[in-house]
Amino acid sequence: MTVNKIFIIGLPRTGTTSVCHSFLQLGYTCAHTAYTKQCFTDAQVIADTPIFNDYQYLDTLYPGSKFIYLQRSMDLWLPSIRQLLSRMFVNLTRADGGFNPHIKRCYLNIFKNFSAENIANDAYLEQSYSTHLKAAEHYFEQRQADFLKIDISDTDSFIKLCDFLHCATPSHAQFEKMNIGGKVTAWNAIKHPLKIASTASGKIDKVIY
Repeated sequence: MTVNKIFIIGLPRTGTTSVCHSFLQLGYTCAHTAYTKQCFTDAQVIADTPIFNDYQYLDTLYPGSKFIYLQRSMDLWLPSIRQLLSRMFVNLTRADGGFNPHIKRCYLNIFKNFSAENIANDAYLEQSYSTHLKAAEHYFEQRQADFLKIDISDTDSFIKLCDFLHCATPSHAQFEKMNIGGKVTAWNAIKHPLKIASTASGKIDKVIY
């Protein structure tokens, strides 16, 4: 059966950019975030927002799809996600603009009771991660053929990905480390014919599916 879509459903700062870059190298059209209907039409692989929040609904829209959950050790994820959320805080919480509504909806649903105090709290962030992971594991409990969990820092993670997709493993079977040191702009710098734009020249669709 042909896979309808491949959705990368790990939370931000778990390696979504590195995985998307690898999918381009494997020959898949790929979008890192998706905010238009056209993006969902054109991309075979989609990650990050709104996927990590909407994967269960997307499963009903695209039957036969595959779902990849990216994990990361807490000692690495906590400072990285804290830095990201701190940078995003004003634009996530302001009522007079800020981020587009898809970003706000997804982040504020996963990181409930969002506040500067909670961002600084390890227990809050750990609980947000754990709740998200357990929900995904439960949802796909009876569908292991459709669901893969990997930590891209593991040496065999790329091989596991290729085995999951039944595709040939390239000679350089490792994920390239990207967005190191808190940076989040690596995807913007990638030039590739299979890269799919997340917006229409900066514009989004109010309804994306």
